Amino acid sequence: MYQNVLLDLDDTLFDFKASEEIALSASLREFGIEPTEAVRRRYSEINISLWKRLEEKTITRKVLLYHRFELLFAEMGIAVDAKAVQKSYEYNLSLGHIFLPHAEELLKALSPTHNLYMVTNGTALVQEGRIKSSGIAPYFKGIFISQKVGFDKPDPRYFAACFEQMKEVSRETTIIVGDSLTSDIRGGENAGIATCWYNPKGLPRPDGFRIDHEIHSLDELVDIVK
Repeated sequence: MYQNVLLDLDDTLFDFKASEEIALSASLREFGIEPTEAVRRRYSEINISLWKRLEEKTITRKVLLYHRFELLFAEMGIAVDAKAVQKSYEYNLSLGHIFLPHAEELLKALSPTHNLYMVTNGTALVQEGRIKSSGIAPYFKGIFISQKVGFDKPDPRYFAACFEQMKEVSRETTIIVGDSLTSDIRGGENAGIATCWYNPKGLPRPDGFRIDHEIHSLDELVDIVK
């Protein structure tokens, strides 16, 4: 049914939350801040809210990356260089990866018969480091990191740039797979391609999104695309 599969990276193939916790804890400790559960949770809440603002184009990526730490430290009432913490965090985050269940098996199963493309929002330094450490680059025909593309999902210009490089790829035989409704599913709608929501927690399907397929485990994707 689908020959071309666009795969999100974070929280679709990689367990971003686990990697984030490790990198964040290391960086906070480097600057003398104890990474308690409450501190990590608040950082995550601030970070998610700012990434949504980036999707809505009300903040720039450059500002987002250090402003999340500025907001966190302001709430904590401490004076720490947010930009220095951001630099440390990006470095720590780029060092490794943690696969989600069935992710490696999925890539091995589909890459011989399908054209796989990675579509990810994120900074080049972090994503390229994690992709390198995981060894998954050979499975993909193309890797599109939003910072290098110049636009972020779900912006139609992001997908236009991707399709410009995916020579002779038909949108009719292309599907995007990801966990984010606002960037992956909405992005697929904007691009005019089929969508597959990766919903491992079994969350209720919301209104306002065109979800063509839904999976709770990555191994379910093989039957959909074949």
